This record gives sequence, structure tokens and C-alpha cells, in this order.
Amino acid sequence: MSAETPFEIFLIAPPGLEPTLLLEAKALGFAARQVPGGVSFDGTWADVRRANLYLRGATRVLARIGSFRAFHLAQLDKRARKFPWGDVLRKDVPVKVEVVTNKKSKIYHAGAAAQRIETAIAEELGAPIAAQAAEGEAEGAGQVTVKVRIDDNTCIFSVDTSGEGLHKRGHKVAVGKAPMRETMAALLLRASGYTGTEPVVDPMCGSGTFVIEAAEIARGLAAGRSRTFAFELLSNHDEAAWAAQKAAMPALQTVDLRFYGSDRNTGAVEMADKNAERAGVADLCQMTHAAVSDLQRPEGPAGLVMVNPPYGARIGNKKQLYAVYGALGEVLKTRFSGWRVGIVTSDTQLANATGLLFLPLGAPIAHGGLKVRLFQTAPLP
Repeated sequence: MSAETPFEIFLIAPPGLEPTLLLEAKALGFAARQVPGGVSFDGTWADVRRANLYLRGATRVLARIGSFRAFHLAQLDKRARKFPWGDVLRKDVPVKVEVVTNKKSKIYHAGAAAQRIETAIAEELGAPIAAQAAEGEAEGAGQVTVKVRIDDNTCIFSVDTSGEGLHKRGHKVAVGKAPMRETMAALLLRASGYTGTEPVVDPMCGSGTFVIEAAEIARGLAAGRSRTFAFELLSNHDEAAWAAQKAAMPALQTVDLRFYGSDRNTGAVEMADKNAERAGVADLCQMTHAAVSDLQRPEGPAGLVMVNPPYGARIGNKKQLYAVYGALGEVLKTRFSGWRVGIVTSDTQLANATGLLFLPLGAPIAHGGLKVRLFQTAPLP
């Protein structure tokens, strides 16, 4: 694969947010189309680097590196040994193979298929096979993952060019219970109409994800500016071109807005402060220790209230949450005229306890083993 030969690039989306990721990809100039599980477009390695650097909503960026037909394990083994792995993989970087889809195929054992491909890479290329991560241990750093789809006896190979998930921006260390990933927060902000030109308030800010993402978007910061990527470990990586792309990041925008987070948990507010500082947006963010009932409308223009309250499924007692949602709704109705509201919750009854009038609901979104929805309002009267 040469640097200029186009190939398929696949952006994995948080389930349920594929249409919003498509909007973001198109806004970045990619000729993208929505496909099951994400967004796809044809591009080059320069586009792979740009997608990893700038996309806020993609979970990972995969590069299609080839395919072949195989009807049984022996044939898979033979053809995997002839595959040009060295065009993309390095001999000195550990490799892991994952069979992510296996349907309508005579090769029915995904584990055996992955093992055959790993053996072929190890014996023909000489690359070490990555050790399996222990339970609770992060995967991705210092290794490259090849993802395989076996569909109707065709084996399709893609390399994960991101490495660690793209929600790991590289500057957020402190998180609370049931944190929202930055990728999902960015897409939910976009789905709520946020473009970086209005203030954002989160009255249950936790580690500050919504507030910090909103401030970064307003300032024009590249999502991946503080981290490394798996494509830097590939045999065809162009370090000079990558350095030039990073050097060409747009100048930061002057921002007159402020972004507000509050939480009744003092520890959460301290975490949010530290995370904002590491992200380089502490001067735009105001984090305070306050209960929902004490929430005050900031001075200045109306904007967006974005909140991910507890749902009762994992944190706390659901019965006690009706009062919390009710208090939130009352504060917003009485103090936030002109502001739009976005509430992320898995429970329609809790959302309705706010007494707010919601717009038609979108598709359910997978989040931490639950299905949540974004409940949105028009500007409040």
C-alpha cells in the first residue's frame, strides 16, 4: 500500500451515534457514508492520521489493508502466510489478531482463525505476538491490533491505527464513578446543536467531561493533540509527514465564553479542575461545589445545559432520584429561560420527572452496558 493509494477507512462509532459521527466526519471534509457500526470513507494514510488527530467522536480508526477468500483453516493458514504483512506491520512491534465478525463462513471457530493468522505473521514476518492483557489491564499501548472480519468465506483485514481508544485524549487522569467517555460526550454535544459558540453548563459535572469537551471545541483544540497512536508503530509510517500535520494544526481561537461545571461532590469538583488544567482550558472553565438546587444561571447569553445524571441502575437508589430530577427541572424552568437542555438518562420516567417538555427522542445509545437516550428541549420559555 503506497502513501497515495486510496483504501477504505472505517470509523467505529459509539452504538446509536453513527449518524452524529457521520456529520462530524463530513464537517472535517471526509467523503463519508454511514455503515453498520460506524462511518466509512476512502482515503490515504494522511487521512488516517488526520482522522485520529481531529475526530472527537470516533472510538477508533481502522485502515483496510486487504482481503482474501478462505473456506477452511488450512486454506486460511496458507493464504495468511502469503499476505504482505510487511507492507504495514513491523518485525519489532508486537501484533494481536482479533476476529471481530464471523458469519456465513465455513471457518466457524473464530479463536482458531485468529491463532492461525497470528502464527502466520509470527513465522513469516517475524513479529512477536502480543501477550494477552490481564483482567482490568489496558490493551493497545506499544502494540498493533489486526482486526479480521470473516463474512461469506471472505477474510477482510484491517489494522487499528488508533491503539488505545480515542476517548483517551491524553490529559484526563482523574475520573469518578460511571464516567462518560469523551468521544460520547463530544457526539452528544454535537447532537444537541453545540458548535462551540455558546456557553455550556453541567450541574452534575463529575470529572468535567462535558464542560472540558465544550471548552476544547470552542478553543479549536485538536482532540488527539496530547497522545500517541498505533499508526506511529506501522512499517509505512511517515514521521516527517506526521510532524508536518501536527505543526499545521490551526491556531487556537480566542474565546469570550465560559463553561460551568458544578457537583455536590467536592472530590469530583477537584478532579474536574485538575482535568481542565491538564487539557489547557482551565481559564475557560469554572468548577464549583454546589447542589442542583443551588444552580444559578450564569451572566451573559443563553446556551446549553448538558447533564448526565445518575440513573439508579448502577449508582444510588432510583426512588431517591425522582426528587433530584424534579429539583433539576424546577431550577431549569425558573432560572434558565432561553437555554436549551440535554439530559442523558436510561430512564424515561426519571427524565419526565423534570417536568420539561422534550423534543422527539432519537435512537437508544449503548453506554456502560445500558441503553441511554438524549432527552432534548427547545429553548426554555
